[in-house]
Amino acid sequence: MMSDGVLNKFRLDGRVCIVTGASRGLGRAIAIAVAEAGADVAAVARSQQAIEETAQAIQERGRKALAVSCDVHDSGSVNKMVEDVLNEFGRIDVVINNAGGGDMKPIVEMSEDEWLRIVDLNVNALFRICKAVGPHMIERRQGKIINMSSMYGLVGEKNVTAYCASKGAIIQFTRALALEWAEHNITVNALAPGYIYTERTSRVFDTELGNAFISRVPLGRIGKTEELGPLVVYLASSASDYMTGSVIVMDGGQTAG
Repeated sequence: MMSDGVLNKFRLDGRVCIVTGASRGLGRAIAIAVAEAGADVAAVARSQQAIEETAQAIQERGRKALAVSCDVHDSGSVNKMVEDVLNEFGRIDVVINNAGGGDMKPIVEMSEDEWLRIVDLNVNALFRICKAVGPHMIERRQGKIINMSSMYGLVGEKNVTAYCASKGAIIQFTRALALEWAEHNITVNALAPGYIYTERTSRVFDTELGNAFISRVPLGRIGKTEELGPLVVYLASSASDYMTGSVIVMDGGQTAG
C-alpha cells in the first residue's frame, strides 16, 4: 500500500500550468486534470468563449483559472499570452503544449500552404511558446515542459504525412531542448497518445472507417480523454523530477508490434 508521502508527490498545489488548445477535447481534459491535482491553470486557445467554459470548470474545482485567447501561429500573440499569465499569477511552473492538428490528405493533393500550416501549428508553435516562457523558467531555475506528440511521431501512416512528420519533429524537439535546459533544472518531456475519443475524432471513430482503425488496437478499443490526464499530472509533478527527454506512449499497444 502506497503511503501518503508517495501520493503527495503527484500533487500540484501552488503550481501554475499553461495548457494550450484547452477549449475542448484533450486540452480541456488535461486542464481539468491538473486543476484537480491542485494547480491553478491558464487555459489557452483561440476561442475566448470556449476557454471561458474551461476556466469555469476549473474554478468549480476550487482552483484559480485564467482564460487567455492566443494565436499560437503568431509570436506577438504568444508573447502577450505569457505576459498575461505572469501578470495574473506571478509565475509559470508548467507548460503543456497541447494545441495541434492535421489533415488526412495524400501528399500529392496537399498544397504547400496546407503543409506549412500543419508544421507551423505542431512544431513552430512549440518554439514560440518555449522561447517566450524560457527566460522566466531559466531565471527561476525551475520548470516543466510537456509536449503533445503522437504515436504517429513514432510510426508512419499513409495520407497523414505532414502530421507524422511534424509529430516526429516534436519528439526530437523535446529531446534536444531537454539537453539544452537540463542545466537550468527544467525538464522537457513528451506524450505520444494513440487513438483517443474526442468530439473531433468521433467524426471518424463513429463510422465504419473508425471500426477499421479500432481493429488495429491490441486492447480492442480507443482511449478516453480522462486516461491521459493522470500521465500529464505525473509529468507536471515532482514525481517526475528525474525524467527529462523522454517520450511516454499510451496507444493501447499499437506501436508495440
